[in-house]
Amino acid sequence: MRPRIYYTESQRALMWDRWQKGESLQQIAQLFDRNHSSIQGILAVTGGIRPAPRRRSRLALTLAEREEISRAVVAGHSMRSIAVQLGRAPSSISREIKRNGGQECYRASQAEESAWNRGRRPKTCKLAQNRALARIVAGKLQRRWSPQQVAGWLKRTYPDDTSRQVSPETIYRSLFIQARGALKKELVEHLRRSRVMRRSRHHTQKTDKHGRITDTVSISERPASVEDRAVPGHWEGDLLFGSKNSQIATLVERRTRYAMLVKVTGKDSETVINALIKHARKLPEELYKSLTWDRGKEMAEHKRFTLATDIQVYFCDPQNPWQRGTNENTNGLLRQYFPKGTDLSDYSQAKLNAVARQLNERPRKTLNFETPAERFHQTVASIG
Repeated sequence: MRPRIYYTESQRALMWDRWQKGESLQQIAQLFDRNHSSIQGILAVTGGIRPAPRRRSRLALTLAEREEISRAVVAGHSMRSIAVQLGRAPSSISREIKRNGGQECYRASQAEESAWNRGRRPKTCKLAQNRALARIVAGKLQRRWSPQQVAGWLKRTYPDDTSRQVSPETIYRSLFIQARGALKKELVEHLRRSRVMRRSRHHTQKTDKHGRITDTVSISERPASVEDRAVPGHWEGDLLFGSKNSQIATLVERRTRYAMLVKVTGKDSETVINALIKHARKLPEELYKSLTWDRGKEMAEHKRFTLATDIQVYFCDPQNPWQRGTNENTNGLLRQYFPKGTDLSDYSQAKLNAVARQLNERPRKTLNFETPAERFHQTVASIG
């Protein structure tokens, strides 16, 4: 067995630097010829959130002052004379010597280390102090709202009451750093990504590669009014997959972020297109003008869809699903309701509608913390 390694402060700082850049635990561990668990044990203590650097209070005694005290004690100087020499209160000198062994045992280096260790008193976070606010936040998290949505909703609902406002970062830290004692760890399960450690925003995610289809109209030919979300009625779509070869079709309107879910009994093109045609006929023409999809084979019969609905289908470039980022983001949110491994065939259309309704009632930062349902209903009213 290899000997246990004790990481220095500089090595720990390097770990945090790499973690914040988005590197995996295994990549960081390779720097030290160790397994990822060796690194995880260090980063997981604070939930993957880098601790703030410790700073000495400007009022605290410095190491140099403690060395002066140590020399003066050995020379037999009085407390008052030491205080005058350092420009400190005699009571400060007296307490310093008394709490570090008295005049016979006082040592500057030991006193410095003890003072540094005594100073590990983290500031009580807002949610731990304000339990009423913590209950509100916990309730919203249980409804699968993100910390950002919770914070935005609080600011919008209580614009003049800062005691009822909290930052998304405070919520995340309260969840991932359990020593804060504000929010229960179980609430992490309700987040979009229910991992036990917070990942860097720079962490790269793998993308799926889909099959090729022909006779496609490229997204580059999509009108500019679609790109800048100037007018409603332009949708993005994809299949969300579950276990046992199950799937559902997800659709999201680009301007309002309004999502709809469509039950499909198979992923073959005929089944998917039939379901999309049936669903498209439920919306007025003004609210369904185009559909942007990736190059999955389920859209091989896209021409039949366009012929039946008069809705133009645009396709992303190969291996560029980010070009329909609104739908990609929505699918990520839906994983809170349909975790990987869920058998989606168990869900009826009515149940899917209920999930979509709950998602559409969540406030969004991009909508100034209004909900997609509010924006979509405003659009419906304007064309009515």
